[in-house]
Amino acid sequence: MAQERISEHNQPMVEEFRSNKGRISGPFDGHTMLLLHNRGRRTGADNVNPLAYLPDPDDPATVYVFASAGGRPEHPQWYRNLMTAGDGEVEIGTERFGVEVVEITGVERDRIYALQVERMPGFGEYERRLQGSRTIPVLALRRTS
Repeated sequence: MAQERISEHNQPMVEEFRSNKGRISGPFDGHTMLLLHNRGRRTGADNVNPLAYLPDPDDPATVYVFASAGGRPEHPQWYRNLMTAGDGEVEIGTERFGVEVVEITGVERDRIYALQVERMPGFGEYERRLQGSRTIPVLALRRTS
């Protein structure tokens, strides 16, 4: 396994996640969080990004993540890496496993995104901020191992 590359900004959150069995305090307290491992498409590095996720209520092997980039105008690098690779790994709680990646579009994307906004209203603000410039991608991460 390649050495993990974690941004200085995310390092405290990753450490807290791992020491608290997947729980994070502060603004993410009480929300479902995961650590996304994605291979850099140019560097080959194992990048680790903490993300909020939405579990699929009908399929326990699927979770949804949102490439909001905090409302910034560009898609996050982890999204580009996952779309290039088609797979990745996640840590949920104390478990780490492989996932395949499928982008959700159209009406189904809108339905899932609306559910996330109900759970975490900040995602609605990201969408308002980006209106007309980009649509925030919704990705299904389906367990493979």
